[in-house]
Amino acid sequence: MEVLRIILTQSSANYKKEETILNKMTYPLPPFSTVIGALHSACDYKEYHPMDISIQGKYEAMHKEPYTDYCFLNSTMNDRGILVKMKNQSLLSTVFDKVAKAKASTGNNFREGITIEVMNKELLEEYRELKNLSEKIVEFKKDRIDKVLGLAKKRKKILADKKKNCEINSEAFKLIFKREKQIKELEKTIKDRLKEYKTREYDIPYSRFASLTTSLKYYEVLNNVELILHIKSDKKTLTEIRDNIYNLKSIGRSEDFVDVREACFVEVVDEIGDNNEVISEYSAYISYKLIKNEHINLRSKKGTSADGTKYYLNKNYIIQENKRIFEKKKVVYASDYSAEEGSDDLYFDIGKEKSYIVNFN
Repeated sequence: MEVLRIILTQSSANYKKEETILNKMTYPLPPFSTVIGALHSACDYKEYHPMDISIQGKYEAMHKEPYTDYCFLNSTMNDRGILVKMKNQSLLSTVFDKVAKAKASTGNNFREGITIEVMNKELLEEYRELKNLSEKIVEFKKDRIDKVLGLAKKRKKILADKKKNCEINSEAFKLIFKREKQIKELEKTIKDRLKEYKTREYDIPYSRFASLTTSLKYYEVLNNVELILHIKSDKKTLTEIRDNIYNLKSIGRSEDFVDVREACFVEVVDEIGDNNEVISEYSAYISYKLIKNEHINLRSKKGTSADGTKYYLNKNYIIQENKRIFEKKKVVYASDYSAEEGSDDLYFDIGKEKSYIVNFN
């Protein structure tokens, strides 16, 4: 069977594990979805082209690399971080204008202008006016609204006491009941109007402001990576990948540049011939069923399941209800393994200088 073999190197790479946050851990090799996405981007594909991939490789070392992460606080703070105004308050993204920045570790105050760096005077004035309005609303409620509602509450109590001395169907009872209803409607109207005013004039405009802060986080970074990719697909797709392979700029992060050393068609076979077995010098993602069925052996212990780390890796996806639903592949990341014969997408790329165990997933 003819497939496309790509050999490339990277001076550094991070193939981020989705579940990691503070320390962005890396897979030892790029997941299938990462490679497939990079190849689709290189070919400028707009639709998914089905393909199976074998991924193997090695790296020399791994180190941690610090970076500054920007995140939003749960509430807008008056004394810390960077005060920003969102372009769209319902989306926490990079689309915002910086208003002011706190300069000291404590004691800052955006409203009073204490130890801050002003970045947008006009927006800072808008923020301060909103904070002033918030106080005025609180004072108005305390001095005016609460007093009116207090009188209404007392009046309702007087009417309730009078109602106890009236016959239920009497005219006096009906008159008191009508007056109680009017007072309740007045209370509701007052509360609703205050709420509407506060929402329109303060809550909505103020919700556009947010506190942005920074924190130190880390990437796990692999050094001096070598990758060997075998791609199985239709001839047209493989040819287009080969012809566009030098459009492939990075795998992993955008700064994880690749140097393509080779992209050529090779024949893979399921029988070794005169050789007894092929021993891999690279680590690889091996299908779990090949490990379980002992088609992959330890180099020194034939018939023993290879040691390694189990992963459920994304491959391709479908869109359901505007969400990506990935097909997961159950694999084992294994090193120092060998195979004697092909089976279940297990092939061999036999060369004069090097031979590869190829497992398509």
